[in-house]
Amino acid sequence: MTAVLLAEDDEAIAAPLSRALGREGYTVTVEQSGTAVLERALEGNHDLLILDLGLPGMDGLEVCRQMRARGSELAVLMLTARTDEVDFVVGLDAGADDYVGKPFRLAELMARVRALLRRSGPAEDSVIEVGGLRLEPAARRVLLNGSEIILANKEYELLKVLLDRAGQVVSRDTILREVWGDLDLRGSKTLDMHMSWLRRKIGDEGPVAERRIATVRGVGFRLNTD
Repeated sequence: MTAVLLAEDDEAIAAPLSRALGREGYTVTVEQSGTAVLERALEGNHDLLILDLGLPGMDGLEVCRQMRARGSELAVLMLTARTDEVDFVVGLDAGADDYVGKPFRLAELMARVRALLRRSGPAEDSVIEVGGLRLEPAARRVLLNGSEIILANKEYELLKVLLDRAGQVVSRDTILREVWGDLDLRGSKTLDMHMSWLRRKIGDEGPVAERRIATVRGVGFRLNTD
């Protein structure tokens, strides 16, 4: 499961942001001081650091500089209340991968998080294989137990979103945003229809308890890894 380290000493920001990250399926660790953040970051147990510049003890710039000096390649998304372009450049020079200015829109921040995780994760053309399903992005091909199955474009994209997060609950909003790019489809049956077609093609229409793709009522879907 993707692990996010959130470095933010303002509870009014940390609490809702932590909940939002949790809804996306990430595990979240919150730290409030620069020294504690640096220690956590160097453990190597996280995939992304969301780093507020204004931390007590050691500011975000120094945390980032020390991380890089000690060889950490952890992806860093900086949060800053400073809006001067010079400050952004200084942050990037310190080793940040991206930045978001405060106040930020949650949707924008989550999009930056996903983009950074994609860039720091496996290459886009890396083969993904889970429980007999094999997706080969370079060839845009899907195999089930060694035999190729033919998927329509949206079925392929839907399966890829689930395979990329195998074992995690993927919210309906995340799927609509990444596959259709349109949250206005929330009230439609588009996602459910495509999920039904995908399940049929991968032979996932048996008893609910045995399905590869589990429906998490009121939230989204999970591709089981068992």
